[in-house]
Amino acid sequence: MVDATITEVIPIYTDQDGRLRVSGTRVLLDLIVHAYQRGETPEHIVQMYTTLTLDQVYLAIGYYLRHRETVDDYIRRMDEEAERLRREWEAKYPPKVTKAELRARLQARQDNAE
Repeated sequence: MVDATITEVIPIYTDQDGRLRVSGTRVLLDLIVHAYQRGETPEHIVQMYTTLTLDQVYLAIGYYLRHRETVDDYIRRMDEEAERLRREWEAKYPPKVTKAELRARLQARQDNAE
């Protein structure tokens, strides 16, 4: 038997904005984790994000499973930041058409089609 130390490089890096991404791609770790939590298989995740390889997805999921609390905290912070930015954007550039108006237009079209 050969005594060999096996090491794996986790293909995750922190970009200039502090986001965790899969090395060699622009795919966020968040996207892989959310897909995994929805029950997507690694094979399907590769189909969803074609720049990923199967081994990258497995290693990213493994990283998440080994550091679940840290990654969950990171994702929560990113979600909060995204929500804050969305609110700021909408305050600065309010929508010209409300959701209620869009629903009314859709209902009118459906009524006219019948």
